[in-house]
Amino acid sequence: MPELPEVQALVAFLQENAVGRVVTRVDLAAVQAVKTFDPPLSALGGLELTGVTRHGKFLDLDVSGLHLVVHLARAGWLHWRTGLPSAPPKPGRGPLALRAHLAPLDDDPPAPGFDLTEAGTRKSLAVYLVRSPAEVPGIARLGPDALAVDRDTFTRLLAGRSGQLKGALTDQTLLAGIGNAYSDEILHAARLSPFKMADKLTDDEVVRLYDAVRGTLTDALERQVGQKAATLKGEKRSGLQVHARTGLPCPVCGDTVREVSFADTSLQYCPTCQTGGRPLADRRLSKLLR
Repeated sequence: MPELPEVQALVAFLQENAVGRVVTRVDLAAVQAVKTFDPPLSALGGLELTGVTRHGKFLDLDVSGLHLVVHLARAGWLHWRTGLPSAPPKPGRGPLALRAHLAPLDDDPPAPGFDLTEAGTRKSLAVYLVRSPAEVPGIARLGPDALAVDRDTFTRLLAGRSGQLKGALTDQTLLAGIGNAYSDEILHAARLSPFKMADKLTDDEVVRLYDAVRGTLTDALERQVGQKAATLKGEKRSGLQVHARTGLPCPVCGDTVREVSFADTSLQYCPTCQTGGRPLADRRLSKLLR
């Protein structure tokens, strides 16, 4: 799932390559991806893309005052294209959800654009065309940005949260921008169990967690901003210490990275670094280690 660093890197890429271009046409290939109807996507035709920003994990393209807001969900991505086909795509079961055609600048024919795609059969990618980003329900509910929150606010947020740290870090209404992968990385860097209770942290643990949030996300941003859109996923994977590394040695201590699986997701952790050497029970209703 694209998280704060990847979405911010896409913002930087689009600011450099797309801002200032006119949207000539938007083709919809997956009707279910679009969650709004007023204004219609056709309203973007002839308008200039004037800015790109981010709200948590939402990508926001400002098209002369209209906002094309995208949530890439678990398996969505933005692909930059040149020389897009003139024929509109046929709706179907393929990965393409939406294609945006942009006008060429004087010195760079053929006309570029981008595709929004989503792999797999579980389709969750969401596109909104709104007059204000606040009209998007997910944005309206966002907590403070994970890289903008100060330590005092971070401490208050955790103190008021009854639940496990893994769930707290990925709750977008508490803290915006962190998903499954970077929450695993943050907890590993902070040397904390994913099942430790958020409101039971010591002062030292809060400081370690806050520093891990900032350090992990900042390091990922430094690696990814400036990359082409096509290379961002690979760059993310190359920097991971424990996430998606089940069975491999922890790069810090050498212990075997373990996994806890749930119905539709999983987490990875290092027992030596995070749980005092004790493995967490890998069944959903087990008694969890604190």
